[in-house]
Amino acid sequence: EVQLVESGGGLVQPGGSLRLSCAASGFTFSVYTMSWVRQAPGKGREWVAGINSGSNRITYIDSVKGRFTISRDNAKNTLYLQMNSLKPDDTAVYYCAKYSSPGWQATISQIIGEYDYWGQGTQVTVSS
Repeated sequence: EVQLVESGGGLVQPGGSLRLSCAASGFTFSVYTMSWVRQAPGKGREWVAGINSGSNRITYIDSVKGRFTISRDNAKNTLYLQMNSLKPDDTAVYYCAKYSSPGWQATISQIIGEYDYWGQGTQVTVSS
């Protein structure tokens, strides 16, 4: 059974930092592209960042470039998202998501429908 369990969310002041983790199990983590997706209150899901299986292709949406860093540890089956210089607009539930097809990907899909498993999400609230 595929399981993705996010942790690390919380309440932080603007300008602060958080590190999200996603523990994966039930599949061969090392061969799948993984992404972080967020959903702000009253809005749809928004793809945020993705990393391919070998960590040599990484993509971000423009609004988080230079502030967020996605990484993975294939030995630990864990995906990370380091978030710095947080803004109120970053407030959302953050989900990790598994891409539906295995293997090395030259480009990271930003199409949410192409991800087949999701975690339960972790809440990130940026507020003073």
